[in-house]
Amino acid sequence: MVCSDRPNVPVYNNSQMVGRYYEEFGIDKKTGESNLTQIYLEEGLDFIFHQNMAQRPFFLYWAADATHAPVYASKRFLGKSQRGRYGDAVMELDYSVGQMLAWLRALGIDKDTFVFFTSDNGAAVMSGPKQSGSNGPFLCGKETTFEGGMREPAIAWWPGHIPAGTVSQQLGTVMDLFSTSLSVAGLSVPDDRLIDGLDLSPVLHNNTLINRPIFYYRGNEMMAVRVGPYKAHYWTWSNSWEEFNRGINFCPGQEVAGVTTHTQQEHTMQPLIFHLGRDPGEKYPISAVTKEYQDALSRITAVVEKHKKGLVPGVPQLNMCDMAVMNWAPPGCEKLGKCLKAPKSQPWKCDWPH
Repeated sequence: MVCSDRPNVPVYNNSQMVGRYYEEFGIDKKTGESNLTQIYLEEGLDFIFHQNMAQRPFFLYWAADATHAPVYASKRFLGKSQRGRYGDAVMELDYSVGQMLAWLRALGIDKDTFVFFTSDNGAAVMSGPKQSGSNGPFLCGKETTFEGGMREPAIAWWPGHIPAGTVSQQLGTVMDLFSTSLSVAGLSVPDDRLIDGLDLSPVLHNNTLINRPIFYYRGNEMMAVRVGPYKAHYWTWSNSWEEFNRGINFCPGQEVAGVTTHTQQEHTMQPLIFHLGRDPGEKYPISAVTKEYQDALSRITAVVEKHKKGLVPGVPQLNMCDMAVMNWAPPGCEKLGKCLKAPKSQPWKCDWPH
């Protein structure tokens, strides 16, 4: 057993650990070179091939992490984009997705395969010139509940089923993928629990629009709500003054007075409301004395009251502030001789500044 302050990120093949970052899977932090995305790609292509040969339906969750710090790309892509190391990583991800779509076509199963591409959050913008992404006109980035932190692109692909070139204004969340995938597969959503996600298959097939709100949470706190084109902030916060003064800025070049606050600012008595169609950058709050503000607030208040009335608290499966629950000794570590000794569980020391 080896002692360590914290374990490196493990890499899994299904449920078995096959190594750790920087060790079995090298990432050169200085140059940004790593073959990890190519390894992921080969594993994905191989999985699809063998499932197809066995005539078995399959679900592949391909979650490459090259654009997550440490940002990396293989030698073939390093220095090839106009956006530095982050752009190189995106270029390799784009190539890899293209390879998988081409593989589905080559195997003749593209018309039987539903593909959905999205992200779990907006790009990080606080990692400096080499490792930061861009969220275009949207405010701030990852770890905030502004549009730059929460709004992501989404592409659905299913030849012969989803009309090509269609653009939808539908609001969705990653939680919707569960219900949507079940529907696409002809299965029913479980009725023994509350399911947050909606079935978006009518949107995919017929470009139907489903009227639904979006709730923006940070930890257990509902920070903002979107209803139609309007978004109301009940709390604002970018990151702490302590971090900001150390040079960590979640909104570089985008500071908006009274909005990108460095203290946790409460607005529940008079939420900040933006019209995202006119103001996608959340720079100009609608004046609280206008009829537009009052009408929007009335609609949003009814949605929030209904939402909070139906909330059922969940039991956390992972306390991210307890060092003992980190991946010290995942399944498979014994075979590699890579098991690490976990520290004593002390969740009460939890301090999460975001």
